Amino acid sequence: MYNLFEDEDDIFQGSPKSKFLDIVFNANRDLVHSELERLMERMAVMELLLQEAHGEDGIDRVIHTAQFERANEVDMMAKNLYIISVGNVLSQNE
Repeated sequence: MYNLFEDEDDIFQGSPKSKFLDIVFNANRDLVHSELERLMERMAVMELLLQEAHGEDGIDRVIHTAQFERANEVDMMAKNLYIISVGNVLSQNE
């Protein structure tokens, strides 16, 4: 869950999520488009792999279990992915 006050303690005045959203809404549309396509392709591959391993009906169960049992790791991974995506867009913008 997003902490409303997460940005207050951040030395850069923004969480990885808020910076990602700033970039998505304000950066070059073509660069953001490419990054979102990259993310969707990766997610499609992960969905296919989960489907092969757990069946189509098992995907949601596996995801919900991981979200509950590994909440801290999921949160850190999400933050890392926001940072990677921001870096991808910004590095192409130069």
